[in-house]
Amino acid sequence: MLRVGLTGGIGAGKSEVSRLLVECGAVLIDADRIAREVVAPGTGGIAAVVDTFGEGVLAPDGTLDRPKLGSIVFADPQRLAALNAIVHPLVGARSRELENSAADDAVVVHDVPLLTENGLAPLYDLVIVVDVAPETQLDRLVRLRGMTEEDARARMAAQATREERLAIADIVVDNDVPLDALRRRVREVWADLTQRAHMSRERSEHPQE
Repeated sequence: MLRVGLTGGIGAGKSEVSRLLVECGAVLIDADRIAREVVAPGTGGIAAVVDTFGEGVLAPDGTLDRPKLGSIVFADPQRLAALNAIVHPLVGARSRELENSAADDAVVVHDVPLLTENGLAPLYDLVIVVDVAPETQLDRLVRLRGMTEEDARARMAAQATREERLAIADIVVDNDVPLDALRRRVREVWADLTQRAHMSRERSEHPQE
């Protein structure tokens, strides 16, 4: 098994890269999706969030009001840390469950938005960073996600810098390109990953050779 960490700044197009890797045959473990699952209604996760932040972070239907919670934590590093202390251990446990169910020769891609910020690179055999210029991030957040420029810049500023992400990258995928070019690059990366997975499996099966 090859354990790959996939990350990139907000608006970099990490989801598109992960989708293309799944098309190639990767097993995807999506930290964002798991983070939503572990605070679904009726879970211990959402109970812990309400204990910490109050019932005001709940929507009328009992789900988490993510925009409201986001407005609270992104403006206050201490409150963000409190939220992370609840969610991250739950996400980690669920991620390990999913990984353990994958085949021995699988390429398991962990899509982790805050991999750089949380110092998680050592957990993976290698790290892929999806990279775009900050101007591209800003344009996508405003044009495609409907954020105000102020909100978009604040979200970007709350994450690691481009340089910090690139510093931990084993493989960089440039996503300032048309989709066809991105698809070709992901196929190149996939060929590299499958070769590494094969070599890793051979070493584990024949450790003395």
